[in-house]
Amino acid sequence: MLLIPGQILRKLLLIAIAITGIGLMPIGFAQVDTFAFDTPEQQERFRQLSNDLRCPMCQNTNLTGSTGGVAEDLRREVHRMIMAGMTNQEIEQFMFERYGDFIFYRPRLRAETILLWFGPLLFLIIGGGVAFGISRRAKVVNAVHGAPLSADEQTRLHELLHKK
Repeated sequence: MLLIPGQILRKLLLIAIAITGIGLMPIGFAQVDTFAFDTPEQQERFRQLSNDLRCPMCQNTNLTGSTGGVAEDLRREVHRMIMAGMTNQEIEQFMFERYGDFIFYRPRLRAETILLWFGPLLFLIIGGGVAFGISRRAKVVNAVHGAPLSADEQTRLHELLHKK
């Protein structure tokens, strides 16, 4: 069957639309967690905890933004604990005991996390010290080797440069 250019263009367009539709199907069927709360304060606590807790399965996504199964389970667990009357501190302690410091975007300041908190400052200080030392040595080298040439040295340099 011989197709003219207009028919080819129409067929390609239909194929592109079909591929796009197939690619968007999972988005349309994505699961959305809906939780019922007794008070708006409970809902706000749930949002805050879901935003502050990291999904243990995902690389760097909080519970709110993760679609992973573990995140769904943790959102259900947080909802259950809020509805059971647990405080934010109790919920955070439960999550810490289960998953460790990784569960928090801002880990607690403890002996095990001291390098995590102050490591960047330590590296900045070390880097500044190294840069200062290099700069100081460069000034000393320039002072010693950057002194003007004596008349004899200038004559010798001129002779070397203009030798044939």
